[in-house]
Amino acid sequence: MVQIRKAIPEDFAKLLILFRQLWPTKPINEERLRGVFLRVIAVPDRHYFCAVLGRRVVGLASVSIKDNLWQEGRIAYVEEMVVHEDLRGKGIGTQLLKQLILSAEENGCHRVELDSAFDRKRAHKFYERHGFENRAFLFSKVL
Repeated sequence: MVQIRKAIPEDFAKLLILFRQLWPTKPINEERLRGVFLRVIAVPDRHYFCAVLGRRVVGLASVSIKDNLWQEGRIAYVEEMVVHEDLRGKGIGTQLLKQLILSAEENGCHRVELDSAFDRKRAHKFYERHGFENRAFLFSKVL
């Protein structure tokens, strides 16, 4: 049975395979990524959760809580969400998403938002099945 728990620093090495699955074309600098991971899991308004099966970390989901003027309140923004490719379709992503939504509700959020790359059609269907709607484009500029 899969358990959902808060991420801890010792999870990083086990999460590398998931990061590589989440960002298959991105070269990963493990040292820099580890530093960022250790910083973000310590931030009070960022919540990182792992799905664990036995001793294996098989999923990761994170949410940032922030104030938003348009919402006139707090929103939760899903930063990362990934389940090991061999275990997708087994309800693990649903468990992780439910934990993110619970965390958002506990922190007084009015909305949960996320972005997803155009080519992630399965992810889009997953989010739509869970009540998310596509209501905007994401614009980005490399600095």
